[in-house]
Amino acid sequence: MKLFPPLITLFFFLSVQPLLAQDTDFMRSLGKMYVVVAVIAAIFIGIVLFLIYLDRKLTKLENQIKDHDAV
Repeated sequence: MKLFPPLITLFFFLSVQPLLAQDTDFMRSLGKMYVVVAVIAAIFIGIVLFLIYLDRKLTKLENQIKDHDAV
């Protein structure tokens, strides 16, 4: 009984792999793969820029607290 879920998982991965490969080739043939990559890259760049903004803002606040405690 304990072997049953791993077998289902293995069967699932083996049956889904050909479907994913066909979908990838289909999207690539339509040129939509580049759109997906561009959207993912834009989201990643946005997150990185937001983290840089937060880091600068936190550094500024930390310096203000440090200066206030020093007085």
